[in-house]
Amino acid sequence: MKAWLLDGVYDLRNSRNPLRLGEIRVRRPEKNEVLVRVNCCGVCHTELDEIEGRTPPPAYPIVPGHQVVGRVEEAGADVKHLKTGQRVGVAWIYSACGTCSFCQSGNENLCPDFRATGRDVHGGYAEYITVSEKYAYPIPDYLSDEEAAPLLCAGTIGYRSLRLSKIKDGCVLGLAGFGASNHLVLKLVKVMFPNAAIWVFARNKAEQEFALELGAMWAGNYDQVPPEKADAIIETTPAWKPVLTSLLHLKPNGRLVINAIRKESGDQQELTELDYARHLWMEKEIKSVANVTAADVREFLKWATRGHIKPHIQKYAIEEANQALWELKNKPVQGAKVLVCYPNGKR
Repeated sequence: MKAWLLDGVYDLRNSRNPLRLGEIRVRRPEKNEVLVRVNCCGVCHTELDEIEGRTPPPAYPIVPGHQVVGRVEEAGADVKHLKTGQRVGVAWIYSACGTCSFCQSGNENLCPDFRATGRDVHGGYAEYITVSEKYAYPIPDYLSDEEAAPLLCAGTIGYRSLRLSKIKDGCVLGLAGFGASNHLVLKLVKVMFPNAAIWVFARNKAEQEFALELGAMWAGNYDQVPPEKADAIIETTPAWKPVLTSLLHLKPNGRLVINAIRKESGDQQELTELDYARHLWMEKEIKSVANVTAADVREFLKWATRGHIKPHIQKYAIEEANQALWELKNKPVQGAKVLVCYPNGKR
């Protein structure tokens, strides 16, 4: 099959073509697995982390992509819940051991043997992907393939971040960064916590205006002062400075949830400005978000269906994978980017 392959580390500020188009073998499904023909695949900031070496794969070449939507082409032995022709999605979690204390407690995202789609195994920038039926999720009917793709990572990790924020209805939630994930968090908050106030911190006017259009009560730059401090802030940027400014915008006992698999090191010197009294005093907390569980995906898709949540998307042909990645790195983002794998854009 045809697939986009990553062969090593590239700096996307300078390289416009980090992936090469090649041919790899289609892996037939084994016991409890399904072979999925890929219809589309979302483009995620985590792909930038892989390409630029912040979370490299265990071996090259690797096929990126972990927001995959397609149809079951073939089912292996003992597949019980999925049928040939059924539309499914594949997310960041590809597998976990199932037996460690983390898996047994429902925290398979923390499993030491956690494997990620598109990093530890071949992902969705390809014609096919093979995956355990446990980690292939039926897609709600109200979504198109392209609308469903970003929900599998941007939406699901946003849902996990929202749960970790511990906010309740009527609280004030801040969103620092307003790309693929936080624009879905805003829509989700409207469903789960309709009386919550939402402040959005974003670096440019277009993102701020987009947030207000979607229902934020206030939007400004990271160093601007919102109407009041937040009970929790979900921070999604690749940079360190918004972490410090977010801590300043928290109430006492507030919680900062950092939704980023890695931070870029370019402005790490900003951390030298961390001041205990200004940033952390009064029992403020910092919580990271690591991966997702299968339960996160299923629960979020239920909430998304209940609220009829759809992402704002920008579509690219699969042949434009390198362009989509370069633009994600170097241009302002509004919503989510999706690679469409249909011949001539249709199927």
